[in-house]
Amino acid sequence: MMQINKIYIYKQINMKTTAFTEKHIALGAKMVPFAGYNMPVEYIGINEEHNHVRTKAGLFDVSHMGEIWVKGPNALPFIQYTTSNDASLLTPGKVQYSCFPNGKGGIVDDLLVYCIDSETYLLVVNASNIDKDYAHLAAVAPKFNITPGRELYNASDEICQLAVQGPLALKAMQMICDQSVEDMEYYTFKKLTIAGIKDAIFSTTGYTGSGGCEIYVANEDADKLWKAVFEAGEEFGIMPIGLGARDTLRLEMGFCLYGNDIDDTTSPIEAGLGWITKFSEAKGDFIDKDYMLKLKADGLKRKLVGFELLDRGIPRHGYEVCSADGTVIGIVTSGTMGPAVKKPIGMAYVTPEFSKAGSEIFIKVRDKLLKALVVKTPFYKLG
Repeated sequence: MMQINKIYIYKQINMKTTAFTEKHIALGAKMVPFAGYNMPVEYIGINEEHNHVRTKAGLFDVSHMGEIWVKGPNALPFIQYTTSNDASLLTPGKVQYSCFPNGKGGIVDDLLVYCIDSETYLLVVNASNIDKDYAHLAAVAPKFNITPGRELYNASDEICQLAVQGPLALKAMQMICDQSVEDMEYYTFKKLTIAGIKDAIFSTTGYTGSGGCEIYVANEDADKLWKAVFEAGEEFGIMPIGLGARDTLRLEMGFCLYGNDIDDTTSPIEAGLGWITKFSEAKGDFIDKDYMLKLKADGLKRKLVGFELLDRGIPRHGYEVCSADGTVIGIVTSGTMGPAVKKPIGMAYVTPEFSKAGSEIFIKVRDKLLKALVVKTPFYKLG
């Protein structure tokens, strides 16, 4: 396996790598192109890796994600205008989920906003959108006297990130942290020393719905962090997990994936992300505010819903969604056989009359209409 993967890297000479790429190869991971990077999709099997995270602890390399700093006295007004959520609610040590409206009714990207202090914010964005996001922000920055390359800075190539996820993750990581982390609230972070690495960002965020953390350090500290995490996690059964299980884990929680469930053509309101789209006085004006207010007032033409497939089959991205008479009413954006819930699940945009929980819909698979039921997400319930 190691030899095959080395040949693969040679053939994919233009692929980017993370600070941990060689470690994945040495462990026998199946490597695939993802967002321009050479990434591990699985090690021993997606289902086994998925269930391991649900019950113990798993380690993900998410260093391909992007990190963009926004600094200075105009950082908050800039973030308020370019994102949908209300960043004024953030205090140092808090994290917020948000999105960048694109000015045309769609979404440039979804992201995390970290409040370091009142004039320092870290934006964590999707790997496939780093350049697009930075260009989008750089175009707006001058209006707020923010200079790209200075107050707005793309640090994505300088930072590596590990996500340690699962019910035992924080217990394992406590062993190598110099501050208490087991009692941290969801969507908070600390700057701390981990495994002797100073000023690491330790965040109780993640994309799995099973608890855990995400750890940011400089690339030069990657080896030290990797070794320490595995040593601390050994007694808790920690194992490396690929991006395949990361996708099935997020889908069981009903989390949107950019490029599948949300993109430049979908509004956050349609995608069920009204909870991160704020119209308060404190929020003020932001990109697409008027459009989204009109969308709410006029009513939606489609909504993103979760569904369970009742007939035998597996729903996939791009499959048509139909009514009982075969009329196309939408399209599947994500679908899989949920390893923990043990049933076929998915998300789809459908017309409003079919969007209520309990609505019967049909997924078109090879010209057959398979019965499905609209359900509330998450599909997987913790505890």
